[in-house]
Amino acid sequence: MITSRYHVPAPTCPDATGGEAGLLRLHDELSAEYDLQERAYRFGETGFRFLSVRDSYALLDRISPEEFLKDEQMPYWAEIWPAAVTLSRVIMEDLDIAGRSLIELGAGVGMASVAAAMKGARVLATDYSTEALRFVVYNTLLNGVSLDTGRLDWRMIRIDEQFDVVVAADVLYERVNLLPIVMAIETLLKEGGVAYIADPRRRLAEQFLELVRDNGFAVTSSETHDAEGDQTVAVTIYKLERAPR
Repeated sequence: MITSRYHVPAPTCPDATGGEAGLLRLHDELSAEYDLQERAYRFGETGFRFLSVRDSYALLDRISPEEFLKDEQMPYWAEIWPAAVTLSRVIMEDLDIAGRSLIELGAGVGMASVAAAMKGARVLATDYSTEALRFVVYNTLLNGVSLDTGRLDWRMIRIDEQFDVVVAADVLYERVNLLPIVMAIETLLKEGGVAYIADPRRRLAEQFLELVRDNGFAVTSSETHDAEGDQTVAVTIYKLERAPR
């Protein structure tokens, strides 16, 4: 089920949330709650800026034992992971998605979704964390694009809407999530659609691939690298398409 769905208009749209005033107001709200950092990126010929939390581990104190027992949710959304950088670069440099519908699972602060919107896709950026979606809104406004956001629980995909493209970056980190992610892709992807999953070569990726193949998907992969600080991180992009019947 997708809840808290919200349209983020481009700054040129005459909407109360758009423009510099809305951006500054949201920045003030976020800076009152988080220690922020903003970094520049370049994908292809296009420059971007993204706001994130400087130290995601500092957010652990916000999670009560009751909340953790309920969902075991860690604040992974607050960082920009190398796989998200790689996926965003692939979106901008390699994918022909203009005019196509695209949903991102586990969008975090929205890097890949913003890149897809910049490339001309009709984007729905989703995350389980409502905190993350506030950063998605900010980064959407900051980069001058338009998209929709929505809260999505992978375990309960109960919508009729389907998409031409499904993307996700670094979501294969918990075994309990593997089958829900596979079923989410199965439910959300149109017939003839394509899913792209960026993963920093985690061990669970092999189990994920077994599950998607068992569910009728053909998989191709490409390997690339992205930097994180002084280190270069190996990232694999898995392309999932429904196998011919």
